[in-house]
Amino acid sequence: MRKPFIPLSGLLALATLMSGPAHAQTEIQWWHSMTGGLNDWVLDLSNGFNASQKEYKIVPTYKGTYDETMPAAVAAFRAGNAPHILQVYEVGTATMMAAKGAIVPVGKVLADAGYKFDPKAYIPAVVGYYTAPNGQMLSFPLNSSTTVFNYNKDLFKKAGLDPNSPPKTWPEVVLAAAKLKASGVSCPFTTSWQGWTQLESFSTWHNTEFATKGNGFGGTSARLNFNSPLHVRHIENLANMAKQGLFVYRGRGNAADAPFYSGECAMATASSSTYASIKKNAKFDFGIAPLPYYPDVAGAPQNTVIGGASLWVMAGKKAPEYKGVAAFFNYLTNAEIQAKSHQRTGYLPITLASFEATEKAGFYKQNPGTDVAVNQMIRKTTDKSRGIRLGNFVQIRAIEDEELEQVWAGKKSAKEALDSAVKRGNELLVRFEAANKN
Repeated sequence: MRKPFIPLSGLLALATLMSGPAHAQTEIQWWHSMTGGLNDWVLDLSNGFNASQKEYKIVPTYKGTYDETMPAAVAAFRAGNAPHILQVYEVGTATMMAAKGAIVPVGKVLADAGYKFDPKAYIPAVVGYYTAPNGQMLSFPLNSSTTVFNYNKDLFKKAGLDPNSPPKTWPEVVLAAAKLKASGVSCPFTTSWQGWTQLESFSTWHNTEFATKGNGFGGTSARLNFNSPLHVRHIENLANMAKQGLFVYRGRGNAADAPFYSGECAMATASSSTYASIKKNAKFDFGIAPLPYYPDVAGAPQNTVIGGASLWVMAGKKAPEYKGVAAFFNYLTNAEIQAKSHQRTGYLPITLASFEATEKAGFYKQNPGTDVAVNQMIRKTTDKSRGIRLGNFVQIRAIEDEELEQVWAGKKSAKEALDSAVKRGNELLVRFEAANKN
C-alpha cells in the first residue's frame, strides 16, 4: 500500500501544529500565602486571567504563611530569582517601602503599560494605605479585610437577648456577655488577632492616635503611644471581663475563629474574611455587626483599620513581563471580578464600582451584615484613622501579643503591659529609623 504524498508546505504546517504556538506565553510568577478555600480563589483568579488572553500566563505558587513568604522573597531577590508578584500582609508595608531597589511601584507599572490609575475609583481607606506621600500607589490591594463583630443569634435567643440587636457599645458587650454566661455559655466573648482588633483597629475606630507621625505615615521617626488613658481603660475592662469569665482568650492569630464556628463562643471580634468560613462551618444562625465603641469618646466611631494583604511588584524583570503584571492587575480591577471576589471571600471590594454592583445585585439584602466591613471602611479618614504603617511591625505585633497575654493571665496590670509594649516597640522603631536613613 502506497503512503500518501504530503507536500513540503504541508509538512511544515504539521510541524508547526505539533510544536505548539509560534509565540510562547510570557510567564508571570506569583507567590502567595492563601490556603484552603482562599487558595482555590487565587487559582480561579489566575485561571480566569489566563483564559481571557493568550499573551501572558500567571503562575501562582503557595510559598507558606505571610511570615514565611516575605523573607523567602527577599532571599530570592538577592539570588536573582524573585517572583514578579509577591503577596505581603499589611504589617509588612513599611518594610517593603524601605526595600529600595527591590520593588517597583504598582502605579508606575500600570502607567508604563498604558493603564490609567484613578485613586478616586477605589475605597479611600484601602488605596490610601498602599499609597506613597506623592500619591503613587505602591502595591495592589488584593485581599483587604477589616475587623468586625460576629455573634451567634441562636445563643442570643437562648440568653433572652434580641438576636437582631447586637451590642453597639463596649458597656453593652459586658451586659450581653453576663446574660450569655448566665444562660450556660462557657465562652461569651473572645477575639482573634488581639493586637489588631483591640489596639490597632480600636484606635482608628475611636479616632485616637496609635503612633505619632500620623500612625507612621509621616515618616520613620514615628513612635508608639497606645498607652493612652483610653487604651488603658479598654484593656482594663477586658481584663475585668476575663476575671469574670465573660472574655475568654483563645490564643494568638486567628485561634479564636474555630471556637466561634463551633458554637462554643457567642461573640467574637475577628476579620471580615471569616464570613466564608462561618457560612460554611456554622450550624447556627449568625450575625455580623460593626465593632463596639465607647459612647463617651468624641469622634467615635470613625473607621476601622485595614488588614489582609497586597501585591507587590519585584524589581529586576524584563519590560514585557511588567506589561503582563499590569494586564493582570487591570483584570483584577474589573468591577464584576471584584464583586464576585468580595461576595465569595468576605474581603473588601477595593473599588466603589464593585461595592455598588454587589449592592445592586441584592447580595447585602440576601446576606445581612456582609456590608458592615465596607461601611466601616468607606468613611472619610483622618490622620489618626487612615491606617498604621510602621517599620518592624511584625515584631511589634508579637510584643502586643506577649504583653496582652500577661494581662489576661493576671500577671500585669493594663497600664504596666501597655507601657512595656510601647517601650519595647519604640526600641524597634528606633532601630528601623536608623537602618533606613537616607
